[in-house]
Amino acid sequence: MAYITCENLSLGYENETILEGLNFQVHQGEYLCIVGENGTGKSTLIKTILNLQKPKEGEILLGDGLLQSEIGYLPQQTLVQKDFPATVYEVVISGTLSRLGRKPFYGKKEKEMARKTLEELGMWELRKRSYRKLSGGQQQRVLLARAMCATSKVIVLDEPVTGLDPKVTAELYDLIHEVNQKGMTILMVSHDLQALSYATHVLHLAKDTCFFGTVEAYEEHEMGKRFLKEGGKQA
Repeated sequence: MAYITCENLSLGYENETILEGLNFQVHQGEYLCIVGENGTGKSTLIKTILNLQKPKEGEILLGDGLLQSEIGYLPQQTLVQKDFPATVYEVVISGTLSRLGRKPFYGKKEKEMARKTLEELGMWELRKRSYRKLSGGQQQRVLLARAMCATSKVIVLDEPVTGLDPKVTAELYDLIHEVNQKGMTILMVSHDLQALSYATHVLHLAKDTCFFGTVEAYEEHEMGKRFLKEGGKQA
């Protein structure tokens, strides 16, 4: 059974429908890249998957043992978030909050998880540094570590490389790919062609029609050919 199944999903707001009749599935270990022009519902879809917004019609079903609390999230950063006054360690361990249950404080298990994740992402030596003083690429690594502390199953990423230079972008993509190869399911919103080289599947949202399938099938489809020809700059 799929981790996430979207059935006849219609998205939008009270007086506006953005997307209709969307159907797709995400299975354990897959890497789904979500692309499309502005206004086609990418952000709205993410909010709906995260249960922050209800669909107008249809439903999103979680299966294969996946709980809503086991979907981690790496959002687009705002200027306020980039200036967050906390240490790297404090930001990362806060990802374990959903695991605490009734416990009022972080325990040995949560602290070990934060340490292990920071070491895995090469950030342990920076654990005492102020988050606000890190580079953009380092901040995204910290937020990825935080999301990994929240879940071992699914991470949703919304334009994670925005504002990063090409070298740092490639490094972050490689890191996310490594996390995926270790079993984490990835859903990423992106307008960057480079992201497709790591994905297993593509969901291309458009106002008139949508595509969902493997990267190979997408490259042969008219929507994929147009996206690739235009350089992916549709977001």
